[in-house]
Parts: sequence; C-alpha cells; structure tokens
Amino acid sequence: MTTNKTERLHALDSLRAIMMILGIVLHSANTYVVADYGASWPLKDPDSTGIALDYISSIVHAFRMPIFFVIAGFFASLLFYERSYSKMIKNRINRILFPFIVFLIIMWPLVTMAFTYSNLVFSGHLNAYEATLAKYTNIAAFIPQHTMHLWFLYYLVFFSLTSYILGLLFKKLPKTSRKISQIFNYIIQKPILKVMVYSVITFLLLLAMNRYWVATSLSFVPDFNTYIFYAFFYFFGWILFKSKAYLNTFLKYDWLFTILAIVLFTTYFFMDDTALALEVKMAIKSVNVWLFTFGFTGLFIRYASKHSALMRYISDSSYWVYLLHLPLTAFLPASQYGVDIPAFFKFLLVMSGTTIICFVTYHYLVRATLIGKFLNGRSYTRRIKDIKPSPTGNTQINVAHS
Repeated sequence: MTTNKTERLHALDSLRAIMMILGIVLHSANTYVVADYGASWPLKDPDSTGIALDYISSIVHAFRMPIFFVIAGFFASLLFYERSYSKMIKNRINRILFPFIVFLIIMWPLVTMAFTYSNLVFSGHLNAYEATLAKYTNIAAFIPQHTMHLWFLYYLVFFSLTSYILGLLFKKLPKTSRKISQIFNYIIQKPILKVMVYSVITFLLLLAMNRYWVATSLSFVPDFNTYIFYAFFYFFGWILFKSKAYLNTFLKYDWLFTILAIVLFTTYFFMDDTALALEVKMAIKSVNVWLFTFGFTGLFIRYASKHSALMRYISDSSYWVYLLHLPLTAFLPASQYGVDIPAFFKFLLVMSGTTIICFVTYHYLVRATLIGKFLNGRSYTRRIKDIKPSPTGNTQINVAHS
C-alpha cells in the first residue's frame, strides 16, 4: 500500500466541479434549442428558439461527461491505492450510493412536477398549477421510473465495484499491472500519439454500438453501451492516477488541442451532417472528445493548480448544485413564456436564476449542515474566508463526490 499521500490536486478538483456545474448551462439551453431532443429533453418553448442555444448545448454535451468520468476514475484510484480497499468501497457507498438513493426519491416528484407544469404552460393551459398538482394525488406518481440526471451516480456505483474487483485482481498480477502502466506512460507522454490511440479506441466503441455517440440510458436496467463507453473514460482516469507523475505532459499543446477541438466541433456543427457517413461522424466525435479532454485538463493544470478559496468553495458546492439544478431549469422557463425577448436572454435568465438558487441554498441550507456532511463527508462554517489551505500545503485531495 502506498504510504506517500498525494497532495490536493486543485486543478483536477476544479475541473471536476466545473464539469458538474456545466449541467446548469446544458439544461438551461435545452428548452430553447431549434432541434427536437424528444424524450431526452421533453420541454421546448414554442415561441423562443435560437441556433446559438443548439451550439451551446451540443458543445457542452461533447465533452462534459467523458471528462467528468476521467476525473472520477482518477480520484477513485487514489482512494484505492492510498487509503485501503475497504475504505474505498465504504467511501463510494457513503458518497455515491446513499446520495443516489436518497436524492432519487426526493428529486423525482420535483423534476416531474417541473416538467409537467412548464409543458402545461407552454401548451396554453389556463390552470397549469392546479392541473400539475392534480397529477400527484396518487402515490404512484412519487415512485421513480428512471434515474433522471442521477444516472451518472448509478453508473459510478457499477464502475466502483468493477474497479475494486479489477484492482484486487491486478494486485495479484504485478507484472501485468506494470506492463500496462509502462505502455500507458509511453503513450501519455506523446501528445499526438495519445490523441490518436484513444480516439481510435473510442471510434471502435462507437462502431460496435453503430452510433456516432452513445445514447445514455436512464433506465434502472443497466445498459451495456452506456456502461462500456463511460467505463473506458473512467478506467483511463484510474490508470492515469498511477501515472500522475506525467500529468505535466498535459501542458504540451493544451491550448492547441483546445482550439482544434473548438474548430473541429464548430465545423461539424455547421455542416450538413446528413451528407456524412456514419463512420465519419464517429471519427469526428472520437477525435473531438479527446482533444477537449487533453486540452481542458492541460489548461486547468496550467492555470488552476494553486489553491483558490473561490474554486474550493465551488468545488465543495458542485455536488449539491448538480443534484438541485434540474427541476429549476425545467420550472423557470414557464415564468418567461410569452415574454417578448430573444431566446438567448431567456436562457441567460434561467441559467442565472438556477445558479443563484443553487448556491444560496447550498450556502445557507447545506454547507454547514448535516446535508453537507452527507454529501461531502464534512460540513463547514458558512464563511467563505474560513476556507484555508493547510499550513504545510499538503492537504489531501477531497474525493467526497468523485
């Protein structure tokens, strides 16, 4: 068991938090997109749409969850190798499984009510509030039918169990484990090669699914495609922890990779994709996600590696913010229906309103309470200025909600 503890990696902690909070941006935009998202987002303002919102929604969707799972795998590996195997499982149960169960029960009626109410308003119903409440007179309406936006916690439970078993297995196979690390280290130090290798693997996964991007399942029945696709990013992060000495190699071409990712995404976004073969779309998406992953990770390592009280606060709040944001992004659009302003400004109002409510409730109702301890493993005083690094600068990584 490793005895030297890893110092808190502020960059990765911040990157994980931003990926979670970007859920507000994504879901605030979805109501105002031109495209029809169907059952994946069954809410659209019939009077206000804008192609700029399609762009925002699509670009966030292109990288957010893959990067999140890379960081989640990294911190899970830290738990496994630097604490103990049993503590890793206990932490995952307390920080992932229990919050998933509790907030699934709490959030289901809030989320479904919000969507029901806004859809009734958008359809011109004169008594949307009463009609919404009327649908919840039966206890069956409060029983969750799928995982909603908590699907990532659901699959993290499976990834945690799988990684625990594989971790123990590879402990028994040290030569194989070392060989994997050697190959990984060789690839990760070569910027162009790592983009090519991991893009090819992603392409092969999409090819096996016969889809240009994974269709994330919200079902309680585990979906193999969802599992295997995001497990690839999770286990990339898991192995990356064992090669953490090479994290600084992400600084090479970080700006270039980010710019190329944006250019490639933008070009694809404005192309007539009906003229592209499915395999071409797969290839573009595969390259794009790894350009974003290596680019953003490098930028965060470059600019966010030092302690920041603000970013620490945002990191601590991100779990709560993500859990709470969905019903707000579904409910607030109804308050703007019929208001004669561009769709982009409606998006900004929904995003801003959701953000304010999430952070205010975190600060006053969560941070210094048992809820905060339940989610993050500890609670704080309410004063942001009390957030300080340890005197030695060797504060351990907070993996409470990886």
